[in-house]
Amino acid sequence: MNLFRTTLRSLPKRSAYHRTLFSLPSFPSSGEQTYHEQKLFPYRRSELYAIVSDVSSYPQFIPYCTGSRILHKATRDGTTTMDAELTVGFMAFQESYVSKVTCTPFSSVEAFASSSTPMFKSLRTIWRFQPAGEKEQNTLVSLDLAFDFVNPLYASLSSAFFDKVSGGMVTAFEKRCEEVCSRGRV
Repeated sequence: MNLFRTTLRSLPKRSAYHRTLFSLPSFPSSGEQTYHEQKLFPYRRSELYAIVSDVSSYPQFIPYCTGSRILHKATRDGTTTMDAELTVGFMAFQESYVSKVTCTPFSSVEAFASSSTPMFKSLRTIWRFQPAGEKEQNTLVSLDLAFDFVNPLYASLSSAFFDKVSGGMVTAFEKRCEEVCSRGRV
């Protein structure tokens, strides 16, 4: 005798429905962003090179740089290389990354983000210092900046503020030059 009778009914077929509580919109890939600027400065190459190669002082004058730490430093044949950890903050975001910095006295300072840095697909910053004119105290400074964020949210934000931030970096460098290079001059 069967006391329990089981009846299976088929449920109406429904399409799969998946809902997430939090999701990011699909941001378009902005790709690598680049910036180039050249300016003539009434200062010696050695003075300008000293400002840019002093990575430890970046938080004092570079916009959005909130920290700088030299992890390793070596000099060979006059060229200094260092691994530097920089912390940047913008709006509610704060991130750190490591760059390999190569300083060729009075000629250039080049920084490339480490491949182990999860923040950038690529990051290159190159400062060049060239004599300008017959006066040794005039220098043509070139800044080339190129980067591509891994995080699509950062990429989207950076595309909106890129020119402002890059231009602000140059303006901050100019102010720093006036402060540092004008000391002791009559």
